[in-house]
Amino acid sequence: MDLSFVILTWNSSAYISRCLDSIFTSLDTAGLSYEILAVDNGSKDDSPRILRGYEKKNPGVLVPIFLRENVGTTVSRNMALRKARGTYLCVMDSDVEVAPGVFPALMEVLEADSRVGMVVPKVLYPSGNWQKSIDRFPTLVHKLNRFLRLRQIEAAEGIGTVGEVERREVDYAISAFWLLRREVMEMVGLLDERIFYAPEDVDYCLRIWKAGYQINYVPSVSIIHHAQEISRGFEINMAKINHFKGLIYLYKKHSFLFKTPIVKAM
Repeated sequence: MDLSFVILTWNSSAYISRCLDSIFTSLDTAGLSYEILAVDNGSKDDSPRILRGYEKKNPGVLVPIFLRENVGTTVSRNMALRKARGTYLCVMDSDVEVAPGVFPALMEVLEADSRVGMVVPKVLYPSGNWQKSIDRFPTLVHKLNRFLRLRQIEAAEGIGTVGEVERREVDYAISAFWLLRREVMEMVGLLDERIFYAPEDVDYCLRIWKAGYQINYVPSVSIIHHAQEISRGFEINMAKINHFKGLIYLYKKHSFLFKTPIVKAM
């Protein structure tokens, strides 16, 4: 098995069909064997019905896992990661759409350079605008600035990404789309289940760097991310509460708050 996808749905009926269709189209002529492990986190909408329909049309390829309640992003993803058989693992959100050519290009980077443990593409909003999916490890001040000024930051930094094609190292990437080698997961371990929702992406990327691998951003290929952003805005909800708890845990676990941790790959 070349490639395993790990995709979560949680009331994702507006997105999951486009996500799955884009994967099938993207890999139609890629010559790769693959499986899609789709975990439904207790959806109350049509997501389970949609997944069952795709399972029926794609037996053995689409493998759904249905949960009775939302157990968060780490527990559910780990369920799928434990079942994944692929040499390469793609963690992907259900509101992402990919295009042909994305996977061969990213896999080529992983195959060519053993120092690279994870690769991520450029991420765009449906409008075509650049989405800030990569960043440095966030201090408390940096995190607050990102929360308050994300759109302004994206507008300013996005100008510099026009025509960008050279891959480069980044501290971390949001878990809307990760592609990594199985051996990296086996060395780093699964996602930290003490984090319910976020920032599990920062934690895992930091652990990849500490294990001696690089994370590379490959802007020559791109994906579309509809970015539901359930923890943004000023209204208090469980997503924000869980995000805040996760941040406190992250800072304690990795012993940083006001100074960005320095890591170096092999």
